[in-house]
Amino acid sequence: MNGVPELLVLRLLSRQQMYGYELVRKIRLATGEAITLGEGVVYPVLHGLEQAGALKARRKAVKGRTRVYYSVTAKGKKRLDGLENHWDRIQKGVDSVPGSTANARQTV
Repeated sequence: MNGVPELLVLRLLSRQQMYGYELVRKIRLATGEAITLGEGVVYPVLHGLEQAGALKARRKAVKGRTRVYYSVTAKGKKRLDGLENHWDRIQKGVDSVPGSTANARQTV
C-alpha cells in the first residue's frame, strides 16, 4: 500500500476539490470498497501534500461549519504524474510474471 493513498488522493483531487471526509467516502466508492482508507490515513496524507506544496487548502463555511477544501497545485500535478508512471511500471512488472492473469491473456 506504500504510495497508494497519496496516488488516490491526488488523482481524485485532480478532478475536483474536496474536503477530507469527502475523500474518505470517494476512495471507498471509486474503488468499489476494495480500498477503504480511514481519516487517520487520509488527513496525514493531505497535510503532508499541503506542506510539500502539492495541495492548496481553502477554508469554506458550509451550513454553519467550516470545511477545509483541498485542490491540486501545479507541483501536485507533477507529483501525480510521477506516481502514475511508477504505478504503471509496478503493474507491468507484476503482469509480466508467468502465471499472472494478464500474462495468460496475452499469450492466448
